[in-house]
Amino acid sequence: MRRTAIALLTAASALSCTAAPASPGITAANRATGIATSSTLSKSPSTSAPATSSPSSSPSAQQSEFATLAPTAGATAPAATAGGFPAFDHVYLIVMENREYGTIVGNSDAPYINSLIASYGLATNYDAIGHPSEPNYIALFAGSTLGVTTDGRYDLGAYNLADQLDAAGKSWHVYEQDYPGQCSPAASAYGGVDLIGLAGYYFRKHDPAISFTDISGQPARCAAITSLSSFSPSAANFELIVPNTYNDMHSAPTATGDAFLKNFVPLITNSPAFANGLLVITWDEGSSGIGGGGQVATLVISPLLAGSGMQSSVAHNHYSLLRTIEVGLGLPCLGNSCEANDLSEFFG
Repeated sequence: MRRTAIALLTAASALSCTAAPASPGITAANRATGIATSSTLSKSPSTSAPATSSPSSSPSAQQSEFATLAPTAGATAPAATAGGFPAFDHVYLIVMENREYGTIVGNSDAPYINSLIASYGLATNYDAIGHPSEPNYIALFAGSTLGVTTDGRYDLGAYNLADQLDAAGKSWHVYEQDYPGQCSPAASAYGGVDLIGLAGYYFRKHDPAISFTDISGQPARCAAITSLSSFSPSAANFELIVPNTYNDMHSAPTATGDAFLKNFVPLITNSPAFANGLLVITWDEGSSGIGGGGQVATLVISPLLAGSGMQSSVAHNHYSLLRTIEVGLGLPCLGNSCEANDLSEFFG
């Protein structure tokens, strides 16, 4: 089967190495920087519209409204994509804040980020889901915005990525820089220097896990949300890392976030746990309306990449990233990730 898949992929690459067509709402003018230097797939990310009803603050109401997002009995993980998508031991996701693609890629204020782009992989046609921040974090964690359209306090009863991981016997950990701990419901909290970078603010709106009642209401589960000081690259199969609002570029210059990543990323890439791992660095949203939430830079970093300095112009979004996490960890798909493609072209 593997030889057949490789043969098919080789044949496909020979036929076409052009950029995939942009998904609806994405204009060709905004894709001028897309370079297809890897074998690309033409499948577009999900364009399913998120729920538009206003989220209720009642956990019971949320559970009823979004119960259909839980997988049905007997659900199986999506099939491996052509070329043999790796089964990762560890997947790390770092979410930065509020930068359009063109303000990161090629920016002299982000030399470290651009060095990672030159050495690893870059998705050049990747969009956030919406504005403002919080809908994007919820989409990454639940395969849907769940009707969240603002930055606020939400207590959601929907099935989520942590539930998927627990059901599969896999582990997860969320590192929120300057998080006060103890299942804190605080909308924000100021902390000192938390492991690396500047002292700054934790924002609940950047912490998707705490918005789900089956986590926030269970101390044993929300104990998996901690500050960054306890970071370990071998702590869990999936690790979400969210810097504070200075180190993530939300309230500080691009250079501040670049400096944070320069000091933090090697803690992952120099670890033995990364030998069979994947690190993705993305931004929650851009400044434009492209794709709903702006075009953002998304870095694909792994020792298992098909080559260095790869760039793919295949159309992707945050649901594609969730699908990649799920496929790489052998999980079923969730919500809109079921209709999304993944980032497998970087490994084919």
